[in-house]
Amino acid sequence: MTGPETIEDAEFDASLGINLANMTRTASGLYYEDIEVGEGAPAVAGDDVRVGYSGRLTDGTQFDSGQFPFRLGAGQVVPGFDEGVTGMRVGGVRRIIIPPALGYGSRGSGPVPPNAILIFRITLLSIG
Repeated sequence: MTGPETIEDAEFDASLGINLANMTRTASGLYYEDIEVGEGAPAVAGDDVRVGYSGRLTDGTQFDSGQFPFRLGAGQVVPGFDEGVTGMRVGGVRRIIIPPALGYGSRGSGPVPPNAILIFRITLLSIG
């Protein structure tokens, strides 16, 4: 493959249960769907948030999972993760699909190969 695969052309493993037609595409090319909306005010740039997450590749391989705090919009995570968490409410669960340009791009990272599309299931545990 000469360049990054697009989300629209990707083949997602059936175990992921992804149907792009049921998801919202943002201007940047990220896709998301709210599985649970949550309650309270939406998370915005500058908020200190704590999330639980699992990350998978298009073939269904899990490359990471856990919980961690970060400041939303401060560049502490890949751009697509910042964008995907923005607008979530505490208790909310969201699935996001991050194109390579908003993930690890051509360099990859650890178990994530170059130009990988990333699929995250994120739970917003707290704001503040």
